[in-house]
Amino acid sequence: MKISLIIPAYNEELCIKKCLESAIKHSDGKFHEIIVVDNASTDKTREYALSVSGVKVVHESKKGLTRARQCGLEASTGDIIAYIDADTLLPPHWVSKVEKIFNEQPNTVCLSGPYRYHDGIKWKNNVMHLVWWLTAPFTYRIVGYMVLGGNFVARKDALLAMGGFDQSIDFYGEDTDIARRLSKHGKVVFDMSFFIHSSSRRFSEEGLIKTNITYALNFLWPILFKRPFTKKSTDIRKLSRTNK
Repeated sequence: MKISLIIPAYNEELCIKKCLESAIKHSDGKFHEIIVVDNASTDKTREYALSVSGVKVVHESKKGLTRARQCGLEASTGDIIAYIDADTLLPPHWVSKVEKIFNEQPNTVCLSGPYRYHDGIKWKNNVMHLVWWLTAPFTYRIVGYMVLGGNFVARKDALLAMGGFDQSIDFYGEDTDIARRLSKHGKVVFDMSFFIHSSSRRFSEEGLIKTNITYALNFLWPILFKRPFTKKSTDIRKLSRTNK
């Protein structure tokens, strides 16, 4: 099993090195390759990523998360493609979970799981942890598929079979679109134990209620209408910014 780790990054100079170091530390050398997609960054994201031994950096000049995902897919040489966000930290046994699921469940085309937040205000992180447990398992059982864009792994042949990523989607709703389309090619597994540590910066900037409502609507709309609720993401630059 060759696992390619893809990390889209736009102006992530404050996060990318920690992200890469955690990925290397907790993967036990099991990644076939680690690719950072520099998505038209104007800071030192590229330089910081290249400073980490064994990391490959590719450039996508057109900003957009789905464009960065597609660029990483096309640059990869593994048969299993893992995507994480640049502000996440890989926990121990993450890769072992990937190997176990894909080896034991050959009909599985995708594995995803929730965030656990490693920074920010503790009570807010606890609220979000509770929200995940109250909503995700139930929703997954009802819908039959779910993907969190900052923490998912998929078979490359399934990603290619579905036609790659829909680059007409700017940001919101892209992960539900991925889950819906991948589900036509096999089983999409959402496992609450398959978590990744993430920054809580989006909730700090946008607020818990507003952010949750936005993400909830953009989860439901692709299921019901096959398109995101938010047509254009005017907040991509803001959401991609790191707290200073």
